[in-house]
Amino acid sequence: MLRRPTQTIIRNNSLINNILHMKKEKMSHQIHSRRIEGLDNNIWIEFTKLAADYSVVNLGQGFPDFSPPNFVKEAFTRAINSDLNQYTRAFGHPPLVKILAKFFGKLLGQDIDPFSEVLVTVGAYEALFCFFQALIDDEDEKPVSGRLMTSADWVLDPAELANKFSKHTKAIVINTPNNPLGKVFKREELQVIADLCVKHNVVCISDEVYEWLVYDANEHVRIASLPGMWERTITVGSAGKTFSATGWKVGWAIGPKDIIKHLQTVHQNSNYHCATGAQQAVAEGFVKEFGRLGAPESYFISLRQELQLKRDRLAACLTSVGLTPVIPEGGYFLIADVSAVKVDLPDSTETEQPFDYKFVKWLVTNKGLATIPVSAFYSQDNKKSFENFIRLCFVKEDSTLRKAEQILQEWKTEADPVIAPT
Repeated sequence: MLRRPTQTIIRNNSLINNILHMKKEKMSHQIHSRRIEGLDNNIWIEFTKLAADYSVVNLGQGFPDFSPPNFVKEAFTRAINSDLNQYTRAFGHPPLVKILAKFFGKLLGQDIDPFSEVLVTVGAYEALFCFFQALIDDEDEKPVSGRLMTSADWVLDPAELANKFSKHTKAIVINTPNNPLGKVFKREELQVIADLCVKHNVVCISDEVYEWLVYDANEHVRIASLPGMWERTITVGSAGKTFSATGWKVGWAIGPKDIIKHLQTVHQNSNYHCATGAQQAVAEGFVKEFGRLGAPESYFISLRQELQLKRDRLAACLTSVGLTPVIPEGGYFLIADVSAVKVDLPDSTETEQPFDYKFVKWLVTNKGLATIPVSAFYSQDNKKSFENFIRLCFVKEDSTLRKAEQILQEWKTEADPVIAPT
């Protein structure tokens, strides 16, 4: 039976590009080390290796270098000692899916069934993987990328977004708080997306892994809570970001059972399961937080306050050496405009590389500071607009941030003026 090609609107994000690439290559059972649209396959591996080879201060990788809270670490220890070391239910450890349903049911205003509307996955990555494997047919469907933020003020462009929708559109992926921009979508912007989804009968997958890390007076709004969106939205979350334990790889997808059931099929026939002990620890963590949700003693509140101070510290340092930080409203990352930096980069045989890619390599090898080029997150058509930005992770120990400050201050002192006059 012939079918019309349909479209999937995606955010300009390397993770989604990777998932689509894996799906396209899955039938060949081969590994290809080639560039895909908008991303070098090995960019994260390359910069991680560079950081390790040069023993640098690493603000590139998005993980905390401090410990998770004691109450979840202790729960993990108890789980192991009580012999929760074998397989649990494939779609999620019962204590975890029950508290997730209760917790997010309260936040979304929904009566969520824990066994048919919650899927526990190996990190948020696998939740996204299952979505695309289950619902997107790469033989008939194609991703449509678009720069949905204007460079002037980093707001959603409603007209451009509306133009990306058509009768062929099947799904949209959003990410709020956003990586790498740190943008938190406002209720009005999410309503624009919701209206388009309802109008065109489009499924929404909402990546909300940084949901608790929202700064200043900003508010995280869950798109599944808007009218008409629960029945068409998969909300993705991450215990790694929620409890500062990225190595545990516990994620989840929450949504209506008629969509979740397809993700469950993919999950049980691929990864099948994630660590029982980690799931139990996350369950106990959510039980504790449910009892103090919104209270000053909540870990979610104290972590947000702590990270906001770290964000402000790094932003102040960047400003002091003449760089221009874009202050994030949420998330782990801060991006900085480096277009005013005067650096004599060595001639490169990789002439097609954007400026930020070459600058980041220079920063690692010459100054001992690891960051990430922002253009890596964008499709080929949009790379040029973002090659003057680098991404830095501020979710680090104060001692790590202090070392980064020393590097930047020494660089400014030894090469002043590093920054071109404006």
